[in-house]
Amino acid sequence: MTRALGRLALLVSLLCTLAWALPVLAQDTLDLDKAVKIGSGKTMVIEFTDPDCPFCRKAEAYFRNRADVTRYVFFIPLSSHPASKPKVQYILSARDKARAYQEVLAGSGPLDPARLAAITPEGVRLQKEHHEIARANKMNSTPTFMIYGRIIEGFDLRRLEPLLK
Repeated sequence: MTRALGRLALLVSLLCTLAWALPVLAQDTLDLDKAVKIGSGKTMVIEFTDPDCPFCRKAEAYFRNRADVTRYVFFIPLSSHPASKPKVQYILSARDKARAYQEVLAGSGPLDPARLAAITPEGVRLQKEHHEIARANKMNSTPTFMIYGRIIEGFDLRRLEPLLK
């Protein structure tokens, strides 16, 4: 009986370890060249975001002041934010995507016609690729962060800050 409990405890421990490692495997398969890279700090943060999500905007304001972080931003324009998809396409069409991201988040409401006209086929293609990357990694809420293989859903500073130290 004791031997069976020991094996069961070992199996449970192994399963818990594997479950914790799964996000690392997903992170390792991400094509970070498709993401918008922001910053040059030592800590890598992979972020799935929507430019019209109010919690994503709070996260952006928080990370903007952190020089110790390099963010790789993937976009999930949520259907509940209909103006988000063209914003994402505009950002991904820009030569300086990080700057375009900051510019979009500084505004509110839909894009003006001049910015809509700046959307390129490449930006539309990248937006679709971001959608597929999010779907393949089972990301469907924003913001979602991957830090050191851990997945944090929502802008939860109590869970984020210990990983950023």
